[in-house]
Amino acid sequence: MATRSFSQEDSQLIADLHSLNKKSPKLVKFVQYAAPALPDVAVESWKMNEFKYYDVPSPFPTLARGLFSTKENGAKVDEPRYRIVARGYDKFFNIGEVPWTTWSSLEAHTKPPYTLTLKSNGCIIFVAALSPSKLLVTSKHSVGPVQGSPESHAQAGERWLHHHLKQAGKTTEQLAETLWAKNWTVAAELCDDGFEEHVLPYSTEKTGLHLHGINECSRHFRTQPTAVVEAFAREWGFIPTPSLELPSVQDVKTFTEEIGRNGTWNGEALEGFVVRSTVTSSPTDRRADGRPPYAAGSSFFFKVKFDEPYMMYRDWREITKALLARGEGANLPKSKMARSETKVYVKWVKDEIKKHPELFEGYTKGHGIIATRERFLRWLETGEGERDKEKVESAERVSAPSDKKFGKTIIMPVAVPGVGKTTVAVALAELFQFGHTQSDDVRAKKRGPAFIQNVKKLLRDHDVVIADKNNHLHVHRQDLRNAVKGMHPPVRLLALNWSLDQPHAEIHRICADRIMARGTNHQTLHGDEQGKAHESVLWRFLIDTEPLADDEADTVIEMDTREDLEHALSRAVDAVVRVLGLPRPDAERVGAALARARGYRPARTDAEQQRKRHVPPRYFGMLAEIDLVSALDAPIASARNGDAMRMFWDALKARSGVARRPHVTIVHSKQLPECVDLWERCTTLYALPAPPLFRARLGHVVANERIMAATVEDLRVDDPEAEEAQAGTAFVSQLGHALRDSLHVTIGLRDADVLPVEAGALVASFRKGAKGVQSVSLENVFIRGRIQGLFS
Repeated sequence: MATRSFSQEDSQLIADLHSLNKKSPKLVKFVQYAAPALPDVAVESWKMNEFKYYDVPSPFPTLARGLFSTKENGAKVDEPRYRIVARGYDKFFNIGEVPWTTWSSLEAHTKPPYTLTLKSNGCIIFVAALSPSKLLVTSKHSVGPVQGSPESHAQAGERWLHHHLKQAGKTTEQLAETLWAKNWTVAAELCDDGFEEHVLPYSTEKTGLHLHGINECSRHFRTQPTAVVEAFAREWGFIPTPSLELPSVQDVKTFTEEIGRNGTWNGEALEGFVVRSTVTSSPTDRRADGRPPYAAGSSFFFKVKFDEPYMMYRDWREITKALLARGEGANLPKSKMARSETKVYVKWVKDEIKKHPELFEGYTKGHGIIATRERFLRWLETGEGERDKEKVESAERVSAPSDKKFGKTIIMPVAVPGVGKTTVAVALAELFQFGHTQSDDVRAKKRGPAFIQNVKKLLRDHDVVIADKNNHLHVHRQDLRNAVKGMHPPVRLLALNWSLDQPHAEIHRICADRIMARGTNHQTLHGDEQGKAHESVLWRFLIDTEPLADDEADTVIEMDTREDLEHALSRAVDAVVRVLGLPRPDAERVGAALARARGYRPARTDAEQQRKRHVPPRYFGMLAEIDLVSALDAPIASARNGDAMRMFWDALKARSGVARRPHVTIVHSKQLPECVDLWERCTTLYALPAPPLFRARLGHVVANERIMAATVEDLRVDDPEAEEAQAGTAFVSQLGHALRDSLHVTIGLRDADVLPVEAGALVASFRKGAKGVQSVSLENVFIRGRIQGLFS
């Protein structure tokens, strides 16, 4: 392969990343791929821990997101030489997220022009030269085909690249020659609703690769001016990304605030803008003065994002997926049901699924999402749509809170560990100067009463106090009510309620991952990579939690466990502004609050947390993230000749006998030592810091007079392009056919005398066509989950 001049600086960056990976593999990871155009060339894709990009100073030798390297030919083993093949943008931040993206810092340390480019709603694709005649086409972190995926993002990007080059009368060899000579990486957004729909739609003429940047393949972030990028797009057939140039930071602020109020630009909805500028001041050691972490003259990007209507459209997408997966009776997240438009949408889409199921066949695979939304928006403008919306709004007016006058307010989280309650509380306290006290900070023997006293003390000097505790039991909420019952005017209890309205296995996975990611950054509950002690603690909370009753809070704000910090804070801020009548903070202040929350460290952490003594699990199984009642109720109720199964099912529901923690057993300790290989593969998978997520389909509900189960089909990795997918794909490929045919979820038992192991024999009898087995076929009922070591 032809070589270009060697850069010691670039090579040292990759060497530093290798060293950091060996020292701290959680911080920096790489995956090696064979380059499709030159299979003998190994390409390394680098990925940094996303949460650590916010740390000041940065733990990384580069802020690049999307970085690909190769080892140079002829390099000695003891003196490796590396070349950067493709380089994405440096991580850029929203207004106020870090000290150097406040409006005042931008005004002080950057210079015009300020070029605003539309933040495309797709997936990023990089194109660079492997050699003077061969190209490398990647997604953000992946190269070439992906096992389990008919077409990867990188392959779809390459398909569109060929299309654009053909239209421009160019060849891949010509593009490779140009990129090789200039040492450039082309950065484009793949926007193709036929391949993968996101939230915002793209017309036929806007489908393809939207070129938005050209970066130098270098350690340093150097990107070409917008005029060069647009000229390159025209020459090589790419779709240019819309842009606008403004002369000052104040003009950017004024313009984006106006767009934020309108929600559209040039008549179209948008997610936001990326703003490109140039640094005027070199960084200081601490960057406390708001200087960017770049030398003077460097390229510098920041972003301005808009929540609406983007968040509402995303809610509709997730609601529709839930209805398709779990049926009309699906337990929809309360957090997504606040808007009147969404309540109308739910009623409308349920009817649409019944009347036109064929229109939703590809929805769960990312097709038909935008068409469904646009049908609803058109219907909403009809007489029927307007009447339905008016009914919902009238009902809301009737059920609106009373005019009861309150004095002070206690914000009361109701949550399990790992939802992010303290992080949201820190951000709210920063934004509005609320009082904030944590139960985890209390060191008294009687922690409960001491915490209540702390809340009462803060109420003396603050109109609003955040009582930061899980408050997952009725007694906790009653203690807060009793503490202020004699105050006049009465104190409002405003609950931030992270309700358990999603499958417990899903909530457990999300929260356990967050606890693991924060490590020891908590007073008591630390992520335990070896013994997984935090997982047991979390299960205890999930089992013990008592749902919030209507009379336990004066106002309830429904939060969403699955939302990231940015969206959770946005939801909480909306509620605080609306309920308490406070001024809405601007984007800069919200960004600063996010930065404060991300950088939060408790005053103390237990130096020696009691670790769980390692006890081998009883079995390994896939915890199924599904609400069995909502998913199976409709198909069982409508089954032909299914009277006996319906009676069994109704009896299970009546005595709460439907499995609360459904799972798919993979291997049991009783099968040792015969299945020791499978046991060890499960152990290795479970020990990974972020084990892969699997997906399967429930094929049939089967039952006899003693037990009910569901067959499990098509077990595979949920996202073949996810970072941990390789380990998951390898695991599934080694499962024998006999085991795959036996996979099932035990739904319920007739009584305590029936052993769950009978479900396996029942499924085997069904597979063989034995008589006496009742069955109901299921359509589009899917489960997701991880394989974990289980004890009960």
